[in-house]
Formats: sequence, structure tokens, C-alpha cells
Amino acid sequence: MVRILAFDSGIGGLGIVRCLRNEIPDACIDYLADTAVFPYGEQPDDFLVTHIVALVGRAIERLQPDLVVIACNTASTLALDALRARYRLPFVGCVPPIKWAADLTHSGTIGLLATRATVSRPYLRMLQARFAPDRRLVAYGARNLADLAELAFRGRPVSDHAILAEMEGLFSQPGGDAIDVVGLGCTHYTFLLDRFRKLGRPGIRWIDPAEAVSRQAARLSSDIGKAETDLPTSGEAFFTALPDDVSALMPGLRLMGYAAVHPFTERT
Repeated sequence: MVRILAFDSGIGGLGIVRCLRNEIPDACIDYLADTAVFPYGEQPDDFLVTHIVALVGRAIERLQPDLVVIACNTASTLALDALRARYRLPFVGCVPPIKWAADLTHSGTIGLLATRATVSRPYLRMLQARFAPDRRLVAYGARNLADLAELAFRGRPVSDHAILAEMEGLFSQPGGDAIDVVGLGCTHYTFLLDRFRKLGRPGIRWIDPAEAVSRQAARLSSDIGKAETDLPTSGEAFFTALPDDVSALMPGLRLMGYAAVHPFTERT
């Protein structure tokens, strides 16, 4: 049995866990949400790199995964290279799907919904220069969508108005009326994808990289020897800070294969 650690700042990476369970049904998948520091998009870069490398390192030591999925765009764009340099494990990251969007567009204009930090970082410009130099990229850093996704995962109402206000930030920009493909640049947004499709302009294609990430993890896991372990084989969910409304999270977590949430601290 291959053991996978999936890591995100909140519940966003659970969309990738859902895909992983389909791709690798016999895998043991532990999930670590860094809820104590959520949202990552509002934190300083230097702090996040140091923090993520240390936190994931503690999780690797404790959970002994065969493979780590950094199921977070911010963490991947900032810390993936440092993690690979520090730990001798295969890592799979999640980055804005610029290449995929560039391959699908007919208008030549692609859109990206992401956090403000992802949109402002040089990494995004590097992706465009490398994979979409002949495409126009319209990107919007949404402050509220990750929070709205957290509410949606908990089964709480999220108004169309709140979602449309964030979408308008993308489509109201110069060139926004020509967008025919929109990539999701934050894993949280997977839990709003149906709403984007419902509320968005007809004919727009919305792409979520969760399935591509899980396929890459499946390819890498097929080459991993299945070592014996005395750790639980069903996989567990850990939060660095337990929210007050854990009970609201549990229906969604159970659908992802987790029966409980455990605290993950310096001592645990």
C-alpha cells in the first residue's frame, strides 16, 4: 500500500484527495491542513517558505509517506523547490493551469482566478512566458473566494451575489470579454466550480487541475515500493488549528474518507 500525504492551507486540497481516491483506490492518504495560518495568500513569502518546509518536514517524520502532494498553489509556487531539496521523497505540486488553458483557448485570451498572492508573484509570469507566450492572460486575485469555498464545503449558504462579485473582478478587466477558458489557480475553488459554471458566461470552459495532479501522483506511486508500516492504513485528517465548527466540516470530510479530525501540533 502506497502512503500519500496531501497538504494544503485549508480544505481546498480535499478536492485533490477526492481525485486521488479515484486514481489510486488502495492508497492510504493522510491529509494535513495548515488552518492555523490560513489563508496563505495573505502571508509574507519568506515566512511561508520557512514555515511550510518545517511543517511538512514534521509531517513527513511523523506519518512516513511514500509521496507528498502539495495540494496548494501558493505552497507549491513558493516552497516546492525547497521541499524537494530538503527531503528525499517524490513531491507533486499544484500550479496554475496556464499551459492547459493555452492549449484549449480559441479566442487567444485565457483567464485565471487565483489568490492575490499567486497573481502578483513572478512565478505566474514565468508560466505564461514558458507555456503561453502567444496568449493574452487576464488574471484576477480574489480575496474572498477561498473563504466562500470554505463555507460551501461546510454546507453553508453562499450567495450568487458574493461569487459574481469576485467573478466580475476577472471579466471586467481589459480583454475580459474575450476570455473563453478560465483556469482555477487555487485548490479551494474546486468546491465552487459548479457555481462558476452556472453563473458564468455561456461558452466559457472552466478547468480545475485537481485531476491532472492526481494523475501525476498515480504515475509516481506506481514506481514506489509498498513498504510495511505499523501506522494506520486508512489515512487520517489533521488540522494545525481545530476550527470551532468541526461538526460542520465532518459531512464533507466523511465523503473524502475521514471519520475524524485530529490536531497537528509541535508535540503531536
